[in-house]
Amino acid sequence: MNIFVLMKRTFDTEEKIIIENGRIDEEGAEFIVNPYDEYALEEAIVLKEAHGGEITVVTVGEEEAEKELRTALAMGADKAVLLNMEDMDEAIDHYTIGEVLTAYFKDQEADIILGGNVAVDDGAGQVASRLAEGLQMNQVTTITKLDIEGTKVTIERDVEGDVEIVETSLPLLVTCQQGLNDPRYPSLPGIMKAKKKPLETIDFDDLDLDEEEIAAKTTTTDRFLPPEKGAGKILEGSTESQAQQLVELLKSEAKVI
Repeated sequence: MNIFVLMKRTFDTEEKIIIENGRIDEEGAEFIVNPYDEYALEEAIVLKEAHGGEITVVTVGEEEAEKELRTALAMGADKAVLLNMEDMDEAIDHYTIGEVLTAYFKDQEADIILGGNVAVDDGAGQVASRLAEGLQMNQVTTITKLDIEGTKVTIERDVEGDVEIVETSLPLLVTCQQGLNDPRYPSLPGIMKAKKKPLETIDFDDLDLDEEEIAAKTTTTDRFLPPEKGAGKILEGSTESQAQQLVELLKSEAKVI
């Protein structure tokens, strides 16, 4: 089975993030494998253990992403591919990344492609679906259970607190949600083996793409941290009095009614 995993290098949202002039200060940020992509990689490993095959983890980015690709190799992927955008002069967005991935995967024979449901840095959840559309491949998002028998696939997916059961077939692209599995940590032997596993770098212009045609379709106008929460208020008096105070505060301060 040819198994591919989409991976994104994201900043660690559990660490302090500094924003200056609408941009994240990357010098002080900690970068990690996108946590939702870890569910995808773990499921890929489970599939390989059950059906055999090879796992290739793919990311679009710059040379700095090699560290996170090595982490994925240490977790259990067999090889990694970096689609290098370092020489791209035009701005990039989810459309650009989707086009680059589509160009790469058109030359691959993927049985299944797994990705995270969203990336924790922007929460857009666009790239995997754009790729599936570009490849005209079956896709199921936000999965929480995956069973494969031959080419038949049975999936449970999260639909806002409920569960939907989907039957489809390979080849297939899925995006993985929390609850699908518990990602493993890289072991010391895995870390040592990862140093010798193949990591291929492909420049985006080697994919016969026109830079202007794949340039970003959207523009980020600003980034900012949420305002700090002020001190709370304790309402006193009878229940009727508290209700009246609450209504007045919602009108005058919160301005929500």
